[in-house]
Amino acid sequence: MNLTARTFAVLLGTTLLAGSAHAADIRVEPGPDALVRAVDLAQPGDRLLLSEGIYQGGFTLAKPIELDGSGNAHVIGTGVGSVITIDAPDVIIEGLKLTGSGKSHQTIDSGVQMTKKATRAIVRNNQIEDNLYGVDIHGARDARVEGNTIIGGDDRLMSRRGNGVYVWNAPGATVTGNTIRQGRDGIFVNTSKKNTFTNNRFEKLRFAIHYMNADDSEVSGNISIGNHLGYAIMFSKRVTIRDNISLDDRDHGIMLNYANNALIEGNAVVGGGEKCLFVYNANKNIIRDNRIEGCEIGIHFTGGSARNEISGNAFVGNRTQIKFVSTKDHVWSGNYWSDHAAYDVNGDGVADQAFHPNDAMDQVLWTQPSAKLLLGSPAVQLVRWAQSEFPALLPGGIVDDRPLMKPHELPETARNWKASLQ
Repeated sequence: MNLTARTFAVLLGTTLLAGSAHAADIRVEPGPDALVRAVDLAQPGDRLLLSEGIYQGGFTLAKPIELDGSGNAHVIGTGVGSVITIDAPDVIIEGLKLTGSGKSHQTIDSGVQMTKKATRAIVRNNQIEDNLYGVDIHGARDARVEGNTIIGGDDRLMSRRGNGVYVWNAPGATVTGNTIRQGRDGIFVNTSKKNTFTNNRFEKLRFAIHYMNADDSEVSGNISIGNHLGYAIMFSKRVTIRDNISLDDRDHGIMLNYANNALIEGNAVVGGGEKCLFVYNANKNIIRDNRIEGCEIGIHFTGGSARNEISGNAFVGNRTQIKFVSTKDHVWSGNYWSDHAAYDVNGDGVADQAFHPNDAMDQVLWTQPSAKLLLGSPAVQLVRWAQSEFPALLPGGIVDDRPLMKPHELPETARNWKASLQ
């Protein structure tokens, strides 16, 4: 054995061939620069099996290899730049604890940073803690981030922290099954398309998921708990928001802002903040079969939003079910309203009379908040009685022409989470 071969063996330990003359499983033991040297010596296709211990980070993976720490290896960055940078296709990082990135937003210092060369990179089942950003998918196509726990730092104001996962111009990126908390946004996607974000859990964040200029994507099966805002879809087209849960999010559960042709379906927004659903200048969207419960305002429509289909939703126990000011009627068909005292003589599940969620006094209160002082006065009660007896006195606004008698039930997952928080 020559000197180079002996040095390689001492550094890396036992090498096990993995069914190919060009790929090997290579055991790496902790030591000064051990992982950096192993990465340099590894061949494309090799898998580096990291023994339990601490390793130095701050390096770049420039060839398609796999790092596997089996949950026991801790890679610590230098405090400058990213802990690990992926600059090659088909790289896999699995089972590592990653800490110690730099603090620069300009260079997006991260636990793992993917360049545009990191096609099909996989980052899974890692503990990514106390970095500025968790994972940065920066131009990498078809990347996957799955099963990780990503915890940001709390050493600065929330607006100055990094995102759990940042997706920029990365078509086909999938982020699934992660737990993300204590950063700025859980997932922030900007100028990208055809992304999939599923089955993630978000806590202690500004936004759980934040879209900007990101079309043709899916957000489904996620849980947002106690964040400032759950799901913010902004300046995007053809986004599907399905079967997500928002519990006790402070400001809004779901926000559509300049979002068009979206499908908002089967979501549960329960409790928390100011508005369960906020729709601002968002057009031609389908909003159906959602449960909107326990907010100050169930749904707020404003800013010229038009040609939206709203049906099959359950508006349950919101202080104000809907806020929408208009001079003409807009028909929403087939929703449930918990404050609608209705009859169903023929038993078809549809109320016998149409329902106006708001009246003239609501519009006065929205435009003149100081009028709340008069809510209990005989004059206000007289106006409301007159409107109930003579519907022609009602102002323009939303009319549900087929209001439902019963709501669909809160999904089991949402019920369980709601119970656990009480």
